[in-house]
Amino acid sequence: MTLSKRISELTPSPTLAMNKKAKEMQAEGIDIINLGVGEPDFQTPDEIAEGAIQAIQAQKTSFYTATSGITELKSAIVSTVKTRYNATISPRNVTVTTGGKLSLYALMQTLLDPGDSVVTAAPYWVSYQEQVKLAGGLLEAIQPANPALKLTVADLDALTHPVKVIIINTPTNPTGQVYTRNEIIALLDWANQHDTYIILDEIYGQLVYNDTVFVSGLQIQPVDDSRMIIVDGVSKAYAMTGWRIGWTIADAKIITAMNKLLDHLTSNPTAVAQYAALAALRSNPDNIEKMRLAFEQRLNKTYTALNAVKGLSVALKPQGAFYLFPKVDKNVMVNVGVNSTEELSLKLLNEAHVALPAGEGFGMPGYLRISYAKSQDTLDQAISRLATFFNQY
Repeated sequence: MTLSKRISELTPSPTLAMNKKAKEMQAEGIDIINLGVGEPDFQTPDEIAEGAIQAIQAQKTSFYTATSGITELKSAIVSTVKTRYNATISPRNVTVTTGGKLSLYALMQTLLDPGDSVVTAAPYWVSYQEQVKLAGGLLEAIQPANPALKLTVADLDALTHPVKVIIINTPTNPTGQVYTRNEIIALLDWANQHDTYIILDEIYGQLVYNDTVFVSGLQIQPVDDSRMIIVDGVSKAYAMTGWRIGWTIADAKIITAMNKLLDHLTSNPTAVAQYAALAALRSNPDNIEKMRLAFEQRLNKTYTALNAVKGLSVALKPQGAFYLFPKVDKNVMVNVGVNSTEELSLKLLNEAHVALPAGEGFGMPGYLRISYAKSQDTLDQAISRLATFFNQY
């Protein structure tokens, strides 16, 4: 059986692969603590689920919608942008997709030609690399010199070739760092001067902690006649990962081009999930705040506890999202008898029964990613198991 070269060169998602392995072991009766997947442990709020139920009962969900999403949802996104960021967009600047991941995939297919350069900071979200590859582009992951590992204009100025697209994820998966207003302004200015598209992946924008201020690109410049593109969705802030609804906000010419592709990919996002997303955007903001406060408390406790584990260290406290990205001491790795954090990750799964993806999948070997989107009791147990494991060496 001969498969395409394209699929043969594609690397499976390391976070989903770790999640799959952990669930297989759990099915075998092994007590695995799975901190590998970026998914809130909260149920979707009842009022959001009720919005979906009401749409079904009103017979609104049986047929195709517009490729770019139902009018009511696009209008709600426009209103949310106005309320949240005091920015003005129109429905023609919005397309709704089957999750923010599909927005990013469709953007790569829309913007890139073979050989085009895409730049982001390392570490980076695992799917950027493969999505760029599928579009024939070349991802250049720059490891910034600053402790926060955030891409800077100095990093971009050091490049000697044209850049077609810059990807900025803020708050960042996996480090949880948040770009400041001045940092975003500088990057947008550089992109404007060099006719470069800049994608701001803001999926974690509502989840920031300890008085950190999140700044959206929409607060800085308009999207009309602009190469700035915003990707967002309901998955993280509304505990709706399974509903698969995200969106892109961009100049209407970019949105029109994306919709040509989406016509042939999905026809439209799932109708009932769109009505759930509509209910989310109209829901009580206290739902987000309750979850945000819980994550903040978990971060504050777990950050301190993790840094007390022999061989693991997080230099800068995360400011958003729900991940910790500890560096693994090289001497400890030698003592454990592993040559990479990929090997260490498997050893932790099999011996400590804690599932953590390795830094290799994020473009940063020598690190592990920990999701604290779990109960504090679960996190405490995981830290205890990690401490017991590393104290053996």
